[in-house]
Amino acid sequence: MRFLIAPVLLLLGVAGAVAQPMSWRAEWPRTDFDRRSVDLAEIVSGGPPKDGIPSIDAPRFRPASEVALADREPVISVEIGDAARAYPLQILIWHEIVNDELGGRPIAVTFCPLCNTGIVFDRRLDDRVLDFGTTGKLRNSDLVMYDRQTESWWQQFTGRAIVGELTGAKLRMLPSRLESFARFRARRPDGEVLVPTDPRLRAYGTNPYAGYERAPRPFLYDGPLPEEIPPLQRVVRVGAEAWSLALVREKGRIEAGDLVITWEPGQASALDAGVIAQGIDVGNVLVQRRRADGSMEDVVYSVDFAFAFRAFYPDAPLHTR
Repeated sequence: MRFLIAPVLLLLGVAGAVAQPMSWRAEWPRTDFDRRSVDLAEIVSGGPPKDGIPSIDAPRFRPASEVALADREPVISVEIGDAARAYPLQILIWHEIVNDELGGRPIAVTFCPLCNTGIVFDRRLDDRVLDFGTTGKLRNSDLVMYDRQTESWWQQFTGRAIVGELTGAKLRMLPSRLESFARFRARRPDGEVLVPTDPRLRAYGTNPYAGYERAPRPFLYDGPLPEEIPPLQRVVRVGAEAWSLALVREKGRIEAGDLVITWEPGQASALDAGVIAQGIDVGNVLVQRRRADGSMEDVVYSVDFAFAFRAFYPDAPLHTR
């Protein structure tokens, strides 16, 4: 098994030492560390400095019909109004945040490789539009973002500001799908696909975290681990409730109240093989809600590693059978 997080940090030119909170004040002079909702000791350096993992702020797209992605490539897809876009994980794994606008709405498409968590946020907060970057910090091994307007720090897993002026504020999560490129292209042949701004910038298509999902423990995480399943097995999360991916895969279809969770094969893991398209088949999960009239609508969900769900929701139900 290869686990390449350390080489990734070296590639980015960082020492990987865990910084102490006091030293962060010099690095982040605009951040109000006296306003926070979590203990600063829970936040650690993941290695890269501020913006060491660069967000994409001027994204480029091409029509789905013109993009040469393998059918099994995983993408985060978003639809707003008549507009639809897919954001390949082979790009997001290197950048983690895309600041975009779709259907007239400012959005942030985010992916934390260490938690396998992909979430799309509305970037509007009250009367302002926020732009996001990476702090280089982790909490519960999850990406800590920052907004460039106030330099408050935000927990990607929950969408809440945890340090700084905006502490306590919460971003609205938007429905999205984690699916194969083939499924997106078939459903939305008129859709657009994110392409690298500079194809030479990173080794797009390769996985810098090869073998991570088979690691015995999460990276830089010393919190409680789930008792129900191994920490790096996937769960399907809807709000504060989750179902193991193994259960969803076994059943094929799970109905829980007005929720319908389905699984079909055909999507590669982004965190398995050295080449993403060659990763094991983790399948396609779709979560929808049945409306009163019987029609279906997409809901916000994510496919996370179990340890992350349990870290943020220690007492929430995790269904394994």
